[in-house]
Amino acid sequence: MSFATQEDVFAVIEDLFKTIFTKFSTKNIEMPPYVRIPFKESMLKYGSDKPDLRNPLEIKDVSEVFRASGFNAFAGVVKNGGVVRSIAVRGIAGQPRKFYDDMIVFAQSVGAKGLAYIVWENGQEKSPIVKFMKREELDALKKIWDIKDGDAMFFVAEKEKKACEIAGAVRTELANRLNMIDKNVFKFCWIVDFPMFELDEETGKVAFSHNPFSMPQGGMDDLLNKNPLDILAYQYDIVCNGVELSSGAIRNHRPEVMYKAFEIAGYGKDAVDTRFGGMINAFRLGAPPHGGIAPGVDRIVMLLADEPNIREVIAFPFNQQAQDLMMNAPSEVEMKQLRELHLQIVMPKKPEEKAKPADQGADEKAKTTEPGK
Repeated sequence: MSFATQEDVFAVIEDLFKTIFTKFSTKNIEMPPYVRIPFKESMLKYGSDKPDLRNPLEIKDVSEVFRASGFNAFAGVVKNGGVVRSIAVRGIAGQPRKFYDDMIVFAQSVGAKGLAYIVWENGQEKSPIVKFMKREELDALKKIWDIKDGDAMFFVAEKEKKACEIAGAVRTELANRLNMIDKNVFKFCWIVDFPMFELDEETGKVAFSHNPFSMPQGGMDDLLNKNPLDILAYQYDIVCNGVELSSGAIRNHRPEVMYKAFEIAGYGKDAVDTRFGGMINAFRLGAPPHGGIAPGVDRIVMLLADEPNIREVIAFPFNQQAQDLMMNAPSEVEMKQLRELHLQIVMPKKPEEKAKPADQGADEKAKTTEPGK
C-alpha cells in the first residue's frame, strides 16, 4: 500500500480476518481492535513472539530476588549475566510429586539444566530449594506474584535468550497438562516494536534483527543518536492462538536512511549499491512511502480446519527430506541444464575412496599407464 501507515495496514487486516474467521468458523471470535504487544514485552511475558493468549499463564523476571541468594545455582547464573524467570500457577498444590518430576523432565527435553519449583501449602513453602533461601527472598517472591496458599511457582535460570525459549515452552506445557486452553476461541494479537538491530551471538557485533528494509521508528534521527540496540522498527506480526499468520512492515524508502542503517550493521555504501542497486535506484527516483503484510493462507486454513499441523492442509506437502512425492521432486538435473547455468556438480567421495592411501592411488595409476610413456 502506497502512503500507508502501520495503522492503515492494521485496519485492513483486522477487517479481513474478522470477516474470514466469522464466515468459516463456528468458534468464538475475538473482535478487533486486537491487542498490541511490544516484542520485548511478549518475550518477557510469554517467552515467545507468537504468544497463545488462550493460555492464562504469564512469566515474570525474578532475577533480583536471587542475585545475592544462598541458592548458588541461581545466584551464579545472575552474576554471570543470566536471568531467572518464574511462572506462577494458581491452586495446584494438590498435584502429585510425579507432576513436578514430569515437568522437570520436560524442561530438560527443551534445553534446560533443570526446573526449580516452590509449592505453598498449609502456610509453608515446600521445595528442594527452600532450605537455601532466606525468609525475605521467599516473601519477595510471594509479593511479586501475590501468592496464596495452594499456589506453585516454577523457575528457569539461563542466559536471557535461552531462558525466554525454555520458560515459553514450560508455560505452554503447564497449560496443556492442566487443561487451561480454551479450544473453542480464536484470540488475536499484534506483535509490534521489533528491534531493528541485535548483537550477533558469534561475532558480538551489531546485526540486523529481522527485516533490514524496514523503516526505523524515528528515522535518521534515531539512527544517528540512539544506541543501535534501542532502535525499534515499524515491523509487525499478527498472531492467532500461538500461530503467526502474517508478517509485515512499513518499508524504508529513503536512500540516506537505508545507507545509514546498513552502515550500523557493518555494510559500506559500495556493498549496498552492489547488492541492492535496483532498490536504491528506485528510491532515488522517488518511491513513495509504502508498507504491507503477507497473510499465510495455509496457516489460516489450518486454524479454521482445526488441524494441528500445516502439512494437513497443503495439497502436496514435502516430506521430512524436503521431497515432493507427488511431483517426484527434486529430481536429477540433465547435463544440458547445468551447462546452460554454468553449474558443475561435485559429488562427495565414497568412504572407501576417502580411506584409500595416497601411494595406493599412485600404484593404480601406474598400472594403467603403458611402460615408457
